[in-house]
Amino acid sequence: MPQPSTSVDLRVTGLRVAYQRGTTVVDDVDLGVAANTLTALLGPSGCGKTTLLKTVAGLLTPETGDVRIGGTSVLDLPAERRPVGLVFQKPLLFGHLSVGDNVGFGLRMRGVPKPARRRRAAEMLDLVGLPDLARCRVEELSGGQEQRVALARAMVLDPKVLLLDEPFSQLDADLRSRMRELLRRLQRELAITTLFVTHDQQEAVEVADAIALMLDGRIEAQGRPADFFTAPATLRAARFFGATNEIPGTLSGTEFCCALGTLRVAAGGRDGSSLLIVRPEALRLGNPAPATSEQPNTVPVTVIDVRYRGTHQSVRLRCPVETILAATVPSALRLEVGEQMALRLPPDSCRVFPAEHPQGEDQPGEDQPGEDSKRAGQPVAPERTERSHA
Repeated sequence: MPQPSTSVDLRVTGLRVAYQRGTTVVDDVDLGVAANTLTALLGPSGCGKTTLLKTVAGLLTPETGDVRIGGTSVLDLPAERRPVGLVFQKPLLFGHLSVGDNVGFGLRMRGVPKPARRRRAAEMLDLVGLPDLARCRVEELSGGQEQRVALARAMVLDPKVLLLDEPFSQLDADLRSRMRELLRRLQRELAITTLFVTHDQQEAVEVADAIALMLDGRIEAQGRPADFFTAPATLRAARFFGATNEIPGTLSGTEFCCALGTLRVAAGGRDGSSLLIVRPEALRLGNPAPATSEQPNTVPVTVIDVRYRGTHQSVRLRCPVETILAATVPSALRLEVGEQMALRLPPDSCRVFPAEHPQGEDQPGEDQPGEDSKRAGQPVAPERTERSHA
Protein backbone atom coordinates (compact mmCIF):
# COMPACT_ATOMS: atom_id res chain seq x y z
CA MET A 1 0.00 0.00 0.00
CA PRO A 2 1.37 3.48 -0.89
CA GLN A 3 2.78 5.40 2.06
CA PRO A 4 1.73 8.97 2.93
CA SER A 5 3.85 11.64 1.28
CA THR A 6 6.43 13.59 3.25
CA SER A 7 5.64 17.27 3.86
CA VAL A 8 6.34 19.07 0.59
CA ASP A 9 4.87 22.39 -0.41
CA LEU A 10 4.53 24.07 -3.81
CA ARG A 11 5.54 27.70 -4.33
CA VAL A 12 5.17 29.77 -7.47
CA THR A 13 6.72 33.25 -7.39
CA GLY A 14 6.71 36.06 -9.94
CA LEU A 15 5.64 33.73 -12.74
CA ARG A 16 5.02 35.24 -16.14
CA VAL A 17 4.11 33.16 -19.20
CA ALA A 18 3.51 34.57 -22.66
CA TYR A 19 2.68 32.83 -25.91
CA GLN A 20 3.95 33.81 -29.34
CA ARG A 21 2.83 37.22 -30.59
CA GLY A 22 3.50 38.58 -27.09
CA THR A 23 0.20 37.61 -25.46
CA THR A 24 0.73 37.39 -21.70
CA VAL A 25 -1.38 34.60 -20.23
CA VAL A 26 0.06 34.35 -16.72
CA ASP A 27 1.14 37.70 -15.34
CA ASP A 28 3.39 37.96 -12.25
CA VAL A 29 1.66 35.16 -10.34
CA ASP A 30 2.51 34.25 -6.76
CA LEU A 31 0.85 31.09 -5.50
CA GLY A 32 1.42 28.87 -2.50
CA VAL A 33 0.06 25.39 -1.86
CA ALA A 34 0.74 24.28 1.71
CA ALA A 35 2.23 20.84 2.25
CA ASN A 36 -0.25 17.94 2.30
CA THR A 37 -3.21 20.16 1.37
CA LEU A 38 -5.42 20.59 -1.69
CA THR A 39 -5.70 24.02 -3.29
CA ALA A 40 -8.28 24.66 -5.99
CA LEU A 41 -7.08 27.00 -8.75
CA LEU A 42 -10.43 28.52 -9.68
CA GLY A 43 -11.33 30.86 -12.52
CA PRO A 44 -13.29 31.30 -15.75
CA SER A 45 -12.19 29.84 -19.07
CA GLY A 46 -9.23 31.66 -20.58
CA CYS A 47 -7.93 33.16 -17.34
CA GLY A 48 -4.63 31.23 -17.45
CA LYS A 49 -5.32 28.32 -15.07
CA THR A 50 -4.21 25.52 -17.38
CA THR A 51 -1.20 27.52 -18.56
CA LEU A 52 -0.10 27.94 -14.95
CA LEU A 53 -0.59 24.22 -14.28
CA LYS A 54 1.38 23.22 -17.38
CA THR A 55 4.20 25.55 -16.35
CA VAL A 56 4.40 23.90 -12.93
CA ALA A 57 4.46 20.51 -14.67
CA GLY A 58 7.29 21.58 -16.98
CA LEU A 59 5.27 21.51 -20.21
CA LEU A 60 5.70 25.27 -20.69
CA THR A 61 8.64 27.55 -19.93
CA PRO A 62 8.01 30.85 -18.14
CA GLU A 63 9.61 34.13 -19.15
CA THR A 64 10.24 35.05 -15.52
CA GLY A 65 9.61 33.62 -12.06
CA ASP A 66 10.28 30.38 -10.25
CA VAL A 67 8.56 27.11 -9.35
CA ARG A 68 9.76 25.48 -6.13
CA ILE A 69 8.71 22.08 -4.79
CA GLY A 70 9.77 21.37 -1.23
CA GLY A 71 11.90 24.51 -1.30
CA THR A 72 13.89 23.44 -4.37
CA SER A 73 13.54 25.10 -7.78
CA VAL A 74 12.45 22.70 -10.54
CA LEU A 75 12.68 25.14 -13.45
CA ASP A 76 15.79 23.43 -14.82
CA LEU A 77 14.18 19.98 -14.71
CA PRO A 78 12.38 18.63 -17.80
CA ALA A 79 8.78 17.54 -17.36
CA GLU A 80 9.62 13.84 -17.09
CA ARG A 81 11.99 14.47 -14.18
CA ARG A 82 9.77 16.74 -12.14
CA PRO A 83 8.28 15.10 -9.02
CA VAL A 84 4.68 15.70 -10.12
CA GLY A 85 1.74 13.60 -11.23
CA LEU A 86 -0.55 15.11 -13.86
CA VAL A 87 -4.18 14.34 -14.71
CA PHE A 88 -5.80 16.12 -17.65
CA GLN A 89 -9.42 16.86 -18.50
CA LYS A 90 -9.37 13.85 -20.83
CA PRO A 91 -7.89 10.59 -19.49
CA LEU A 92 -5.52 10.14 -22.49
CA LEU A 93 -5.15 6.41 -21.88
CA PHE A 94 -3.28 4.15 -24.31
CA GLY A 95 -5.84 2.11 -26.23
CA HIS A 96 -3.40 -0.68 -27.11
CA LEU A 97 -2.51 -1.35 -23.47
CA SER A 98 -4.50 -3.04 -20.73
CA VAL A 99 -5.72 -1.01 -17.75
CA GLY A 100 -2.93 -2.40 -15.57
CA ASP A 101 -0.27 -1.59 -18.17
CA ASN A 102 -1.66 1.95 -18.50
CA VAL A 103 -1.28 2.48 -14.77
CA GLY A 104 2.23 0.99 -14.76
CA PHE A 105 3.44 2.82 -17.88
CA GLY A 106 5.49 5.40 -15.96
CA LEU A 107 7.17 2.65 -13.98
CA ARG A 108 8.01 0.90 -17.24
CA MET A 109 9.69 4.06 -18.53
CA ARG A 110 11.81 4.10 -15.37
CA GLY A 111 12.95 0.53 -15.92
CA VAL A 112 11.01 -1.04 -13.07
CA PRO A 113 10.79 -4.85 -13.56
CA LYS A 114 7.45 -6.24 -14.74
CA PRO A 115 6.53 -8.08 -11.49
CA ALA A 116 7.06 -4.92 -9.45
CA ARG A 117 5.12 -2.84 -12.02
CA ARG A 118 2.14 -5.16 -11.86
CA ARG A 119 2.18 -5.22 -8.08
CA ARG A 120 2.27 -1.42 -7.84
CA ALA A 121 -0.42 -1.04 -10.53
CA ALA A 122 -2.65 -3.46 -8.65
CA GLU A 123 -2.16 -1.46 -5.43
CA MET A 124 -3.14 1.79 -7.15
CA LEU A 125 -6.17 0.27 -8.88
CA ASP A 126 -7.35 -1.05 -5.53
CA LEU A 127 -6.85 2.43 -4.06
CA VAL A 128 -9.13 4.03 -6.67
CA GLY A 129 -11.76 1.32 -6.35
CA LEU A 130 -10.98 -0.73 -9.49
CA PRO A 131 -9.28 -3.84 -8.05
CA ASP A 132 -10.49 -6.30 -10.70
CA LEU A 133 -9.91 -4.33 -13.90
CA ALA A 134 -6.14 -4.67 -14.44
CA ARG A 135 -6.58 -6.97 -17.45
CA CYS A 136 -9.46 -5.05 -19.03
CA ARG A 137 -9.07 -3.08 -22.24
CA VAL A 138 -9.51 0.68 -22.17
CA GLU A 139 -12.53 0.56 -24.50
CA GLU A 140 -14.42 -1.48 -21.89
CA LEU A 141 -14.28 1.32 -19.31
CA SER A 142 -16.90 3.94 -18.49
CA GLY A 143 -15.97 7.61 -18.33
CA GLY A 144 -15.68 7.56 -14.56
CA GLN A 145 -13.53 4.43 -14.65
CA GLU A 146 -11.23 6.02 -17.22
CA GLN A 147 -10.61 8.98 -14.92
CA ARG A 148 -9.94 6.66 -11.99
CA VAL A 149 -7.34 4.87 -14.10
CA ALA A 150 -5.78 8.21 -15.08
CA LEU A 151 -5.65 9.16 -11.40
CA ALA A 152 -4.02 5.84 -10.49
CA ARG A 153 -1.46 6.31 -13.29
CA ALA A 154 -0.57 9.77 -11.98
CA MET A 155 -0.05 8.53 -8.43
CA VAL A 156 1.81 5.29 -9.15
CA LEU A 157 5.16 7.11 -9.23
CA ASP A 158 4.61 8.57 -5.73
CA PRO A 159 4.77 12.20 -6.90
CA LYS A 160 5.45 14.94 -4.37
CA VAL A 161 2.79 17.14 -6.00
CA LEU A 162 -0.40 16.09 -7.78
CA LEU A 163 -1.70 18.38 -10.57
CA LEU A 164 -5.24 18.00 -11.93
CA ASP A 165 -6.68 19.98 -14.84
CA GLU A 166 -10.50 19.89 -14.58
CA PRO A 167 -10.47 16.06 -14.52
CA PHE A 168 -14.19 15.65 -13.80
CA SER A 169 -15.71 18.31 -16.05
CA GLN A 170 -16.89 15.84 -18.70
CA LEU A 171 -18.68 13.54 -16.24
CA ASP A 172 -22.36 13.75 -15.28
CA ALA A 173 -23.32 15.49 -12.03
CA ASP A 174 -23.71 12.40 -9.85
CA LEU A 175 -20.44 10.88 -11.05
CA ARG A 176 -18.63 14.19 -10.60
CA SER A 177 -19.76 14.26 -6.98
CA ARG A 178 -18.51 10.73 -6.34
CA MET A 179 -15.18 11.44 -8.02
CA ARG A 180 -14.72 14.52 -5.84
CA GLU A 181 -15.26 12.38 -2.77
CA LEU A 182 -12.73 9.84 -4.06
CA LEU A 183 -10.14 12.53 -4.77
CA ARG A 184 -10.60 14.07 -1.33
CA ARG A 185 -10.24 10.69 0.36
CA LEU A 186 -7.09 9.82 -1.60
CA GLN A 187 -5.53 13.22 -1.03
CA ARG A 188 -6.02 12.99 2.71
CA GLU A 189 -5.03 9.33 2.92
CA LEU A 190 -1.79 9.89 1.02
CA ALA A 191 -1.22 13.42 2.39
CA ILE A 192 -0.15 14.59 -1.06
CA THR A 193 0.19 18.27 -1.95
CA THR A 194 -2.40 18.89 -4.68
CA LEU A 195 -3.28 21.68 -7.11
CA PHE A 196 -6.71 21.20 -8.68
CA VAL A 197 -7.83 23.37 -11.60
CA THR A 198 -11.56 24.04 -11.97
CA HIS A 199 -13.99 26.68 -13.24
CA ASP A 200 -16.77 25.41 -10.95
CA GLN A 201 -17.17 27.38 -7.69
CA GLN A 202 -19.13 24.60 -5.98
CA GLU A 203 -16.53 22.01 -6.92
CA ALA A 204 -13.76 24.19 -5.51
CA VAL A 205 -15.64 24.69 -2.25
CA GLU A 206 -16.35 20.97 -1.88
CA VAL A 207 -12.84 19.58 -2.44
CA ALA A 208 -10.38 22.28 -1.41
CA ASP A 209 -8.60 23.27 1.77
CA ALA A 210 -7.83 26.59 0.08
CA ILE A 211 -8.91 28.39 -3.09
CA ALA A 212 -6.80 30.60 -5.35
CA LEU A 213 -9.07 32.67 -7.58
CA MET A 214 -7.46 33.53 -10.92
CA LEU A 215 -8.81 36.32 -13.13
CA ASP A 216 -7.18 37.77 -16.24
CA GLY A 217 -3.88 35.97 -15.69
CA ARG A 218 -3.44 37.05 -12.06
CA ILE A 219 -4.32 35.64 -8.65
CA GLU A 220 -7.20 37.85 -7.50
CA ALA A 221 -7.53 36.33 -4.03
CA GLN A 222 -6.43 33.29 -2.06
CA GLY A 223 -7.83 31.85 1.17
CA ARG A 224 -10.12 29.31 2.78
CA PRO A 225 -13.34 28.49 0.88
CA ALA A 226 -15.45 30.12 3.60
CA ASP A 227 -13.51 33.38 3.27
CA PHE A 228 -14.82 33.94 -0.25
CA PHE A 229 -18.37 33.98 1.11
CA THR A 230 -17.96 35.66 4.49
CA ALA A 231 -14.95 37.92 3.94
CA PRO A 232 -14.06 38.28 0.23
CA ALA A 233 -10.79 40.12 -0.31
CA THR A 234 -11.98 42.09 -3.35
CA LEU A 235 -15.19 43.11 -5.06
CA ARG A 236 -14.38 40.91 -8.06
CA ALA A 237 -13.87 37.92 -5.77
CA ALA A 238 -17.22 38.55 -4.10
CA ARG A 239 -19.00 38.77 -7.45
CA PHE A 240 -17.36 35.64 -8.82
CA PHE A 241 -18.95 33.58 -6.07
CA GLY A 242 -22.50 34.34 -7.13
CA ALA A 243 -25.26 36.81 -6.52
CA THR A 244 -24.58 39.71 -4.19
CA ASN A 245 -26.64 42.67 -3.09
CA GLU A 246 -24.69 45.81 -3.97
CA ILE A 247 -25.64 49.09 -2.30
CA PRO A 248 -23.82 52.33 -3.16
CA GLY A 249 -23.19 54.87 -0.42
CA THR A 250 -20.58 56.61 1.71
CA LEU A 251 -18.50 55.01 4.47
CA SER A 252 -17.42 56.83 7.63
CA GLY A 253 -15.79 54.57 10.18
CA THR A 254 -18.32 51.83 10.87
CA GLU A 255 -21.30 53.77 9.51
CA PHE A 256 -22.47 53.41 5.91
CA CYS A 257 -24.88 56.07 4.65
CA CYS A 258 -27.05 54.95 1.73
CA ALA A 259 -30.61 54.92 0.40
CA LEU A 260 -31.63 52.57 3.25
CA GLY A 261 -30.42 55.01 5.89
CA THR A 262 -27.33 54.68 8.06
CA LEU A 263 -26.15 51.08 8.36
CA ARG A 264 -23.60 49.69 10.76
CA VAL A 265 -20.80 47.69 9.15
CA ALA A 266 -17.66 45.89 10.26
CA ALA A 267 -14.59 48.06 10.74
CA GLY A 268 -11.74 48.07 8.26
CA GLY A 269 -13.12 49.83 5.20
CA ARG A 270 -11.76 53.02 3.67
CA ASP A 271 -13.83 56.14 4.28
CA GLY A 272 -15.47 57.77 1.28
CA SER A 273 -17.59 56.73 -1.68
CA SER A 274 -18.12 52.97 -1.35
CA LEU A 275 -20.13 49.91 -2.31
CA LEU A 276 -21.66 47.67 0.35
CA ILE A 277 -21.86 43.96 -0.48
CA VAL A 278 -24.10 41.53 1.38
CA ARG A 279 -24.96 38.00 0.24
CA PRO A 280 -28.64 36.95 -0.04
CA GLU A 281 -28.21 34.10 2.45
CA ALA A 282 -26.86 36.53 5.08
CA LEU A 283 -30.07 38.60 5.17
CA ARG A 284 -32.61 37.89 7.92
CA LEU A 285 -36.38 38.19 7.42
CA GLY A 286 -38.79 38.60 10.32
CA ASN A 287 -42.02 40.22 11.46
CA PRO A 288 -42.21 43.99 11.00
CA ALA A 289 -40.45 45.84 13.81
CA PRO A 290 -38.52 49.11 14.13
CA ALA A 291 -34.73 49.08 14.34
CA THR A 292 -33.29 49.09 17.86
CA SER A 293 -29.81 49.34 19.32
CA GLU A 294 -29.86 45.55 19.70
CA GLN A 295 -31.17 45.02 16.18
CA PRO A 296 -29.41 47.55 13.95
CA ASN A 297 -29.69 47.62 10.17
CA THR A 298 -33.37 46.65 10.13
CA VAL A 299 -35.58 48.08 7.38
CA PRO A 300 -39.20 47.49 6.32
CA VAL A 301 -39.61 45.53 3.08
CA THR A 302 -42.33 44.19 0.82
CA VAL A 303 -42.11 40.75 -0.75
CA ILE A 304 -42.38 41.17 -4.53
CA ASP A 305 -41.29 37.72 -5.76
CA VAL A 306 -40.78 34.23 -4.30
CA ARG A 307 -39.04 31.38 -6.14
CA TYR A 308 -39.04 27.88 -4.63
CA ARG A 309 -35.64 26.16 -5.13
CA GLY A 310 -36.19 22.89 -3.28
CA THR A 311 -33.73 23.32 -0.42
CA HIS A 312 -34.42 27.07 -0.11
CA GLN A 313 -36.37 29.98 -1.55
CA SER A 314 -35.08 32.99 -3.47
CA VAL A 315 -36.97 36.12 -2.51
CA ARG A 316 -36.95 39.61 -4.00
CA LEU A 317 -37.77 42.42 -1.62
CA ARG A 318 -38.67 46.06 -2.17
CA CYS A 319 -37.17 48.38 0.42
CA PRO A 320 -37.90 52.08 0.92
CA VAL A 321 -37.01 54.42 -1.97
CA GLU A 322 -37.53 51.54 -4.43
CA THR A 323 -34.35 49.66 -3.49
CA ILE A 324 -34.56 45.99 -4.51
CA LEU A 325 -32.69 43.33 -2.51
CA ALA A 326 -32.45 39.55 -2.90
CA ALA A 327 -32.64 37.15 0.04
CA THR A 328 -32.27 33.40 0.42
CA VAL A 329 -34.57 31.92 3.07
CA PRO A 330 -35.53 28.39 4.27
CA SER A 331 -38.01 26.55 2.07
CA ALA A 332 -40.28 26.02 5.11
CA LEU A 333 -40.84 29.76 5.54
CA ARG A 334 -44.25 30.69 4.11
CA LEU A 335 -44.15 33.99 2.24
CA GLU A 336 -46.73 35.71 0.06
CA VAL A 337 -46.16 38.36 -2.57
CA GLY A 338 -47.19 41.69 -1.08
CA GLU A 339 -46.43 40.62 2.49
CA GLN A 340 -44.85 43.25 4.75
CA MET A 341 -41.71 42.08 6.57
CA ALA A 342 -38.70 43.42 8.45
CA LEU A 343 -35.30 42.79 6.89
CA ARG A 344 -32.07 42.81 8.88
CA LEU A 345 -28.61 43.24 7.37
CA PRO A 346 -26.21 41.79 9.98
CA PRO A 347 -23.28 44.23 10.36
CA ASP A 348 -20.67 41.44 10.32
CA SER A 349 -22.03 40.24 6.95
CA CYS A 350 -21.82 43.67 5.30
CA ARG A 351 -18.56 44.06 3.39
CA VAL A 352 -17.62 47.51 2.09
CA PHE A 353 -15.33 48.15 -0.87
CA PRO A 354 -14.18 51.39 -2.49
CA ALA A 355 -16.58 52.63 -5.17
CA GLU A 356 -15.77 51.61 -8.73
CA HIS A 357 -14.54 53.99 -11.40
CA PRO A 358 -17.25 55.94 -13.17
CA GLN A 359 -18.75 54.26 -16.19
CA GLY A 360 -16.32 54.41 -19.10
CA GLU A 361 -13.26 54.59 -16.83
CA ASP A 362 -13.14 50.98 -15.63
CA GLN A 363 -9.84 49.22 -15.74
CA PRO A 364 -9.26 46.80 -18.64
CA GLY A 365 -10.68 43.36 -17.92
CA GLU A 366 -12.72 44.56 -14.94
CA ASP A 367 -16.04 42.77 -14.47
CA GLN A 368 -18.94 45.13 -15.08
CA PRO A 369 -22.00 45.14 -12.81
CA GLY A 370 -25.46 44.79 -14.31
CA GLU A 371 -27.37 47.91 -15.25
CA ASP A 372 -29.54 47.59 -12.14
CA SER A 373 -26.43 47.48 -9.96
CA LYS A 374 -25.20 50.77 -11.44
CA ARG A 375 -28.36 52.67 -10.46
CA ALA A 376 -28.31 54.16 -6.98
CA GLY A 377 -30.48 52.17 -4.64
CA GLN A 378 -30.86 49.19 -7.02
CA PRO A 379 -28.31 46.72 -5.64
CA VAL A 380 -29.19 43.50 -7.44
CA ALA A 381 -30.32 42.75 -10.95
CA PRO A 382 -32.97 39.99 -10.96
CA GLU A 383 -31.08 38.07 -13.65
CA ARG A 384 -27.95 37.83 -11.49
CA THR A 385 -29.92 36.54 -8.48
CA GLU A 386 -31.85 33.86 -10.36
CA ARG A 387 -28.80 32.63 -12.19
CA SER A 388 -26.92 32.23 -8.95
CA HIS A 389 -29.48 30.01 -7.31
CA ALA A 390 -30.71 28.05 -10.30
